[in-house]
Amino acid sequence: MTIALIYDFDGTLSHGNMQDFGLIQAIGKDTGAFWETCERIGREQDASGILTYMKVMIDEARKANIALRRETFRHFGRQVALFDGVREWFALVNDYGRRKGVVIEHYINSSGLKEMIEGTPIAHEFKKIYACSFYYDDNGEAVFPAVAVDFTTKTQFLFKINKGIDSISDNKAVNRYTPENERPIPFSRMIYFGDGETDIPCMKLVKQQGGYSIAVYEPLNGKKKKRAEELIAEGRVNFVCPADYTKDSEIYRIVTGIINELRMPD
Repeated sequence: MTIALIYDFDGTLSHGNMQDFGLIQAIGKDTGAFWETCERIGREQDASGILTYMKVMIDEARKANIALRRETFRHFGRQVALFDGVREWFALVNDYGRRKGVVIEHYINSSGLKEMIEGTPIAHEFKKIYACSFYYDDNGEAVFPAVAVDFTTKTQFLFKINKGIDSISDNKAVNRYTPENERPIPFSRMIYFGDGETDIPCMKLVKQQGGYSIAVYEPLNGKKKKRAEELIAEGRVNFVCPADYTKDSEIYRIVTGIINELRMPD
């Protein structure tokens, strides 16, 4: 049996937006001013917030005479602050799964930047990273968005995981009819971790299809906790807990409990 653990990144595995950990500052901007600019342009152009932030990033880097390359993003990805226990989390869960005769696969489903996630110390833990990415010219510089992941795109990636499709560009396979018994990872064997508005459709979809959704919030952040609790009150998630991934944490007890439940015969 294979169980898929699918994670948002910003606010779920890490503190805040990944771009705030040096990348925005490197292109000469204050983080608050950068995001305010993105929001203003998005309103004025009635544009996707994801595409807007990616365009503003390229424009500001050009103004600052800074080349945005894959290694640039990975460099700043190494500086992203992860929540307590995240680095050890994957080995803990994988080991628990092995002891129960279960294969655990980990996936990222994020509106953040794939290239930055690839620079984090946990990048190797994921079977696939679904996230925003750039198109690079012949000089290796980012010139425009290649993949933009918003709340609706995230649900598409759930179906790719469900059907065992690795390619992002292949839209035919994901829409092709596949009998439920031929899909490698049923929704009922998915656990989705998220914290924000872009995760709500995925969390609700997984829960409706018999899987499990966990809304996490930054420990000691009352505002985030309140929003997460609203999600469970609205029936969109199964569980709510702080983003603490240590062995004795609530989230560890929840996930190991789900593994035990999925192993039980009908």
